[in-house]
Amino acid sequence: MQTRMTRPGAGLVILLAPFLAAGAQDRMPPLAGDDLSAAQQAAVAEHRAMRNTEIRGGPWVPLLRSPEVMRRARAMGDYLRFNSALPPRLSEFVILMTAREWTQQYEWYVHHDIALEAGLAPEVARAVAEGRRPAVMAEDEAILYAFFTELNRNRSVSDETYARALAEFGEQGVIDTVGIIGYYTLLAMVMNTARTPLPANADPALAPLP
Repeated sequence: MQTRMTRPGAGLVILLAPFLAAGAQDRMPPLAGDDLSAAQQAAVAEHRAMRNTEIRGGPWVPLLRSPEVMRRARAMGDYLRFNSALPPRLSEFVILMTAREWTQQYEWYVHHDIALEAGLAPEVARAVAEGRRPAVMAEDEAILYAFFTELNRNRSVSDETYARALAEFGEQGVIDTVGIIGYYTLLAMVMNTARTPLPANADPALAPLP
């Protein structure tokens, strides 16, 4: 899946060509390598060095318009996605709930299979995609579902739900959970604003919520 660039930013349009067919309404399409500023080229090079991958679509294409925001968002994501206090099954569960909350197709497309590989039950992911509470969840998943739902619906978390989350995950786990929600909400807002397209061979998995 990785493709080498000859220099920072070069060939970005070619790298992202598979994503363009689905993006007729893409507001912030890929930038040509020759059009990148020095700051943008540096952000691309740093992304490659830290993630060991090229920019291949998703939020990084629109975020590149503000390379300092892109750099700092990537640094936060390096921790929250790969090193948070939550195990991958749970962090990916939170990411899927965030993608569903914002009907963010690309975010769901990237993380759905990762969540299943990390051990999230397919029926749990299916229920989230359909906008309903999963009928059967592990206890830690149920705690996160309540925490996520209250925080997004009520803009707060009840004492009972907070106490359950604290007992299960500790203070670091609670803050990391909020961080994952906030970070992937940022990415969802970026992509929804930019109308970032799915890859050409992918179909939207999330129906609009009522």
